Amino acid sequence: DEDYQCYLHWLRAYLEKYQCALHAYVLMTNHVHLLVTPGKAGSVSRLMQSLGRRYVQYINRQYRRSGTLWEGRFKASLVQAETYLLICSRYIELNPVRAQMVAQPQDYRWSSYRRHAMNEGGEWLTDHPVYSGLGATAAARALAYQGLFRTELDAEDLTTIRGATNRSGIMGDERFREEIAVMLGRKSGAKKKGRPRRNGISELSGEQQELGL
Repeated sequence: DEDYQCYLHWLRAYLEKYQCALHAYVLMTNHVHLLVTPGKAGSVSRLMQSLGRRYVQYINRQYRRSGTLWEGRFKASLVQAETYLLICSRYIELNPVRAQMVAQPQDYRWSSYRRHAMNEGGEWLTDHPVYSGLGATAAARALAYQGLFRTELDAEDLTTIRGATNRSGIMGDERFREEIAVMLGRKSGAKKKGRPRRNGISELSGEQQELGL
């Protein structure tokens, strides 16, 4: 429990430092899922680098070990909020259920589900406008959010999320992907020749969200 609490403590600190808004999360035994809106370009990268470095220092000191803890760089996918934000929230908060760690998402302590569906804790999380649009009051939003979990995510949504995150791709409709391609100065479906731009997908800011795994 102390390890999870420490991770959340530093996550909150670095969210504030790097001006990132966290909408949903889950801490699993060997990985983490975060749904984040960056305040400016590069914020998520700096958040994850600082958080990872600080947590590794803690783990190495706590368990008298050395070396790295995570397998490579974090993966991130740009998300079209209107279409996929709530789907991503469900994907994240249902992870412990899919892993057969708990029977219901509310039974798992280390996720944002209780904040969204039961109005318990998580005051440091930021409600996304899409979530806020579920109801006029906190109780109405929580009830509507619970309703989203009465059915499991379908296979197509699972495939889309996993594929996008593994490729650091984009979750959105064709128009959204075209808009992002224009922002990156690329043609849709084709990479621009020459040296890759440094401000990749994980460094875009604005209304788009990032799902970091």
